[in-house]
Amino acid sequence: MRQRLKSFSLALGLAGFAAPAFAATQYPLTLANCGQQVTFEKAPAKIVSIGQGMTEVLFSLGLADKIAGTAVWVGPVLPQYADANSGIKRLADNDPSFESVVGAEPDLVAAEFEWHVGTQGSVGKREQFRDLGINTYVAPADCVAKVNTDGGDGVRKELFTMDLIYQEIAELSEIFDVKDRGDALIAEMKKREADAVASVAGAAAKNLPVVFWFSSKEVKGDAFIAGKNSAPAYILKTLGARNVVTTEEEWPLVGWETITQANPSVIVIATMDRRRYAADDPKVKVDFLENDPVTGELDAVKSKRFIMMDAQSMNPTIRTIDGIETLAKGIKSFGLTQ
Repeated sequence: MRQRLKSFSLALGLAGFAAPAFAATQYPLTLANCGQQVTFEKAPAKIVSIGQGMTEVLFSLGLADKIAGTAVWVGPVLPQYADANSGIKRLADNDPSFESVVGAEPDLVAAEFEWHVGTQGSVGKREQFRDLGINTYVAPADCVAKVNTDGGDGVRKELFTMDLIYQEIAELSEIFDVKDRGDALIAEMKKREADAVASVAGAAAKNLPVVFWFSSKEVKGDAFIAGKNSAPAYILKTLGARNVVTTEEEWPLVGWETITQANPSVIVIATMDRRRYAADDPKVKVDFLENDPVTGELDAVKSKRFIMMDAQSMNPTIRTIDGIETLAKGIKSFGLTQ
């Protein structure tokens, strides 16, 4: 991972010498974004970023100096951005207040999820920000072929793909007039994705039943499990494995009796620093699985086939490719590939 990051940094450093000239953004720029038309008269000068995935995209585009505040974190920032991130005000670990966001005086609020900034936004509605002269941008991965009107994690009608992340990168790079950086980042991400797929070619675990457990409000209660069109579902499809959940909800709450009936061979456990819910701690998850009389009968539990995966790799983010690599290595280590 570190070597890849060094390579990418080098590629950016050489861009001025080897890359072709890129057309500058022509302002005013109008984009269709999650059902709304958003117009930028110039590149935004101050951003509040709501969602770790959004923040890491902005860092990857070299826009740290424009970020006035961040919120909604589930774990450490990517290590190469730790120094930059330490100097930026964190408005909240979870949902920030509308007042705290506005108080940072941004001209753009960029959100990873519509439930934070959207029709029923827990932070604020897009109209509320617009009335104050503040533009908003929401990641396409959270609205393209996805419905977020129930107040939860939403319902995804089509399988997520990394193309939605590449769209986000391309649009943000155009908004900020850094198209050269955006194109370089997309090229690097596509190469990593292709390499990840190639790494498991001929060794995919065909139809291997797998479950992704993000967290639970109560340790012994229903669990937030990845739905059939989520980012983890894309990871599974890439590797030829099978999701035990068939609902279109992004992260449905599923009872362990139902999961037991599917009897997954592998359980992928989200790791995070966040402690919002009772089962955020991966150690708590494993302890429950091994000691509960129902889950203790699962093949995955009996054989201790647990794969620890960074929670951000389970969300539609630039880290989803890390998730492909992590799952592939885990499946191979268990001797389950065919």
